[in-house]
Amino acid sequence: MARIFDNPFSADSRLDGCGCGRAHAPGLACEPAAAVPADGTGALGEAAEVAVMKAVFPEDQTRRALLRLFGAGTVVAAIESVFPLATAREALAQAAGAPEKRDLKIGFIPITCATPIIMAHPMNFYSRHGLNVEVIRTAGWAVIRDRAIAREYDAAHMLAPMPVAMSLGVGVAQPQPFAVAAIENINGQAITLATKHREKRNPRDWRGFRFAVPFDFSIHNYLLRHYLAEHGLDPDRDVQIRAVPPPEMVANLRADNIDGYLGPDPFNQRAVFDGVGFIHILTKELWDGHPCCAFAVPRSMITDTPNTFAALMRAIVEATAYSQKAENRREVAQAIAGQNYLNQPPTVVEQVLTGTFADGLGRVQRVPDRIGFDPFPWHSMAIWIMTQMRRWGQLQRDVDYAQVASQVFLALDAGRAMRDLGLPVPASPMRTETIMGRAFDPANPGAWTERAIRA
Repeated sequence: MARIFDNPFSADSRLDGCGCGRAHAPGLACEPAAAVPADGTGALGEAAEVAVMKAVFPEDQTRRALLRLFGAGTVVAAIESVFPLATAREALAQAAGAPEKRDLKIGFIPITCATPIIMAHPMNFYSRHGLNVEVIRTAGWAVIRDRAIAREYDAAHMLAPMPVAMSLGVGVAQPQPFAVAAIENINGQAITLATKHREKRNPRDWRGFRFAVPFDFSIHNYLLRHYLAEHGLDPDRDVQIRAVPPPEMVANLRADNIDGYLGPDPFNQRAVFDGVGFIHILTKELWDGHPCCAFAVPRSMITDTPNTFAALMRAIVEATAYSQKAENRREVAQAIAGQNYLNQPPTVVEQVLTGTFADGLGRVQRVPDRIGFDPFPWHSMAIWIMTQMRRWGQLQRDVDYAQVASQVFLALDAGRAMRDLGLPVPASPMRTETIMGRAFDPANPGAWTERAIRA
């Protein structure tokens, strides 16, 4: 594989434009904000490297010229020979100081995937970590992305593929370095079909169907495409797939504008509640443990306000762990169902979070892990996402999947916050995923980029 993308934010980045998102003088490089520290201190350790680099070479032009001439690794190694950089990394990684910025705005889409981000507000998880957070309902994913780029939001609820695409410069005017600080939810999605299709349960009978997904850069789009392809349909020729904001999915199903959608809850359950659709399949049956949404931050937050970043990480991971416990699900459902948050009947939200639900086919199902909340951002998840970007033509060039995954999915930082709460932390951010019965080895992802349609 051609290594035309070695490090999305380094001095050697070959992307069009600089990975830091700022304009530089011609021929000058960016800061080494994404150099992976050897001691494994994660993004906060990287922030220490940047701070020391700026202190040693305060003149921007001199610093960037050195980075361009010698490379970030060589310059950092030279500084480390005379400065206790490992100590600085570790000190900043602890980030125990008061948040530099307490008043924050976090955008979210009103879906159950955002449960930890939302419930952390009324249940005071942010405030207990010294933060005054305003959570803001937002109409759609493009609006979330644009407001996050414009820094109208300090952090945001995003679909897990969005920070990957943004950092690669896919779907945006220039690369925007964002990171997945934590995964918000696993599973928790479904394919919902209009009631009139109750007798068409075989996907091979879906030619001509019109489907909705929340966004082009979404696990929903990639899972739906993979599901159709595995059943012999070409997602670009045999069906129509278009992006529809989740809150508008049920209305489009009712109006017969679409035949179904692969979307987030509570809108699968709301279609059943309203009598306009049924749950064809839960996505956990396609890929158990798959990521959906993420808590995303601009990389600049880590270097500019590391204590704020660390406090947010602790609040989100703590809220995620609380939401994961079955005994808390009804309480959480009541906290997030209200008008300022999901604006849904509490019964609908409870059915989703507890996993005891009507499926629209006359059955009551009991699936306790219909939705889960596991904050660890596995690099293998990010690698599969990139294979699908490549497979379906969104990503037009080869990239170093493992390198991009390590820069965008902050496994070390999430793991540290999890360990501080006494949660188990995986020994490695890579694992073999099982997707529709096939093993995905993140170390050998090439076969999954092929546009194969299985007859």
